Amino acid sequence: MPSKVERNKQKQNRLKTKIQSMPRKTAIIISIHILILIAVIFIQDLDYSAKVSLFAFLSAMTLWVTTKFSAGWVAMALIAFIILMNAAEPDLLYNSLSEKVVWLMIGAFIIGEAVKKSGLAERLTLFILSKSNKKENVVLGLSSVLFASAFFIPSTSGRAALSMPIIKQISEKFSSKEQSILAIIAPVIILMSTSATLIGAGSHLIGIGFLESTAGESISYIQWLIWGVPFALVVTLLSLIVIKWTLWPRGSVEKLESIETIPVTKPFGKDEKKTMVLILFLIIGWMTESLHGLDIELITVIGAILFMMPNFGIISWKQGMNAVSWNLVMFVAAATALGKVLVDTGIVEWIESEMISVLHLFVVAPDWLIVLMILTITVTSHLYITSHTTRAIVFIPGLILFSELIGVNPSTVVFLSLIGMNYCVTVPVSSKALLLFYEEGDISYDARNLVKLSAILMPLYIFIIMLFYFTFWQWTGMHL
Repeated sequence: MPSKVERNKQKQNRLKTKIQSMPRKTAIIISIHILILIAVIFIQDLDYSAKVSLFAFLSAMTLWVTTKFSAGWVAMALIAFIILMNAAEPDLLYNSLSEKVVWLMIGAFIIGEAVKKSGLAERLTLFILSKSNKKENVVLGLSSVLFASAFFIPSTSGRAALSMPIIKQISEKFSSKEQSILAIIAPVIILMSTSATLIGAGSHLIGIGFLESTAGESISYIQWLIWGVPFALVVTLLSLIVIKWTLWPRGSVEKLESIETIPVTKPFGKDEKKTMVLILFLIIGWMTESLHGLDIELITVIGAILFMMPNFGIISWKQGMNAVSWNLVMFVAAATALGKVLVDTGIVEWIESEMISVLHLFVVAPDWLIVLMILTITVTSHLYITSHTTRAIVFIPGLILFSELIGVNPSTVVFLSLIGMNYCVTVPVSSKALLLFYEEGDISYDARNLVKLSAILMPLYIFIIMLFYFTFWQWTGMHL
C-alpha cells in the first residue's frame, strides 16, 4: 500500500498531467479569471457585493470575446452567480426583463418585420441596389441613408430598428462572410453619425441640460451642427475604410448579380402606404419626446401594437411574436442587469471618483494634455458603463466641476466629453444599436471582430477629435 507521501505525489502528477493536457485557450481564459479575481480582491474601496459584481462583469466581457459560448447563457449564468454569492437579491434576475431596452427591442423586431412584410424594405433596398452593380457603392449608399437618419430620428436604437429589414434585404446579395460584416457596418455608421446633431442621442440633451443648470452656458442646435457634421462625416468615412481594410473578406466578388428595378417604379401598395404613415408617426413621436413625456421605448411598443392591430395592421400577433429574437432579448435583459449592478453596488461611482481625482493633477497642464485626458476617460467609459445615458449622468457633472476648478470653458469640456462618449464600438453590450444586430439570427457578427476593429478605431477616433479641436473647431470659436 502506497504511503501518504506517495499518494500526494501521485495526485500532484495527475493534476500536472491534466493541466498539461488542457487546451491552451482554456488555460489562458482560466489564467485571466485568476488575475481578475486577485485584482478585484485587492481593491480596498469596494465592499463584498461590489467585488463580486465587478468580477462577474469582467468575466462576462472575457467570455464574450474569447469563447463561442452563447452570449445570453454567459450573461444569465453570471447573474445567477452574483445572486448565489449573496451579492444581490434574486430581483436582479427577475427585474432584468422589465428593463426599457428589452421592450424597445421587442417593439423594434416587430416593426422591422412589418416593414419587411409591407414591401417597403424591399423597395428601398432595390432603390439602393439599382444605383450600382458594385458592392462597395451599395455599402456607401446604405451608409449615406443611415447617416442622414441621424437628423430626424433622435435614437440610435430607433435608427437601428428601422435599418434592420433593409440590411436583411440587402444582405441577400452578399456572401455569408460579407453579411456578418454588414451587421457591423450598420450599427457602427449609426453610432459614428450620432455626433452630427444635437438630437442624435439622448445623452447630448442630458449633457446640455447639466451645462445650462450648472454653468449657465449652452450649445445651440446650429452651433452643434457646425461642429458636429464635419466631424461625423470624417469619422464615418474613416470607419468604413477601417472596416473594409480589417474585416472585409479578401478576394470576394465585387460585382452584384443583376438587379431588377421594376418594383422600385411600381405604385405604392396599400400596406406600404399604411407602413409609411405609421413610421412617420413613430418618428414624430421619437422627435417630440421632450414635449409629450413618453419614453422612446413606450412609443416603439405602441407602434408595434398598431402594426399588429387586427383588421388594420400589417402583420398578425403571431407573426409579430415569431419575428422577435427571444434569444437576443434574454441576452440583452441579463447583460443590461450586469451593467446596472455596477451602478447599484457603487462600482461606477468608485471609478468616477478615481478618474476625477486623476484629472485634478492637470490643473496647470497644456491644452493638448487636458483634451487627451478628457477623451481618454470618456471614450473608454463604454467599457465599464454600458448605458450611453448613464455615462452622461455619471461623468458630465464631474467634468463641469473639473472645468471650473482649472478655469477652462465648460461648454468645450461638455462637447468634447459627449463626442467622446458617443464611441462605444468595442463590445456589443455598450450600445443598443450593436445589440440589435448581435446574435440576431439571420445576420449577426462575431464579438471578436468588434474588438479587432476597436483596437484600430478607438485611438483613431481620439486622434481625429484632437485634430478637429486644434484646427476646425478652434477656427469656428471653440476653445478651452
